[in-house]
Amino acid sequence: MLDNLPRGTICIEDIEMGMSRHLRKVVTDEDIEMFAKVSTDHNPVHLDDAYARDTIFQGRIAHGMLTAGLISAVIGEQLPGHGTVYLGQSLKFVAPVRPGDMVYAEVKVTGIDMAKRRVTLDCHCAVDGKKVLMGEATVLAPSRKFD
Repeated sequence: MLDNLPRGTICIEDIEMGMSRHLRKVVTDEDIEMFAKVSTDHNPVHLDDAYARDTIFQGRIAHGMLTAGLISAVIGEQLPGHGTVYLGQSLKFVAPVRPGDMVYAEVKVTGIDMAKRRVTLDCHCAVDGKKVLMGEATVLAPSRKFD
């Protein structure tokens, strides 16, 4: 993975509107196979070349939730980072991710509720500059007051 900033924690007291973080990752056949094993989602559109060629995708695609997991990685490792608790996530899948694609996953702060330690994040993933996933996350950010 190619991250834009070190992993760690940004406490609610230091989060600012518009702050963003991202990572890039090539989705491999091994990633797809491991996700199928962990999730128990063995849909052949992800795993079987012959089957997938006859679908609307005309080839294998990564699980949508594997792609969404890259958003989770940015949130859990960078912004806000370690100690963050997911409260909610909306997702819209707009294009497939294929084995070998370099996925760019980004989150951007669009709302902050200091009293409740809640942060709203615009989320998206793209391949070659084309969005493949869009959504919004709400998280509980860590605070120095509780460390």
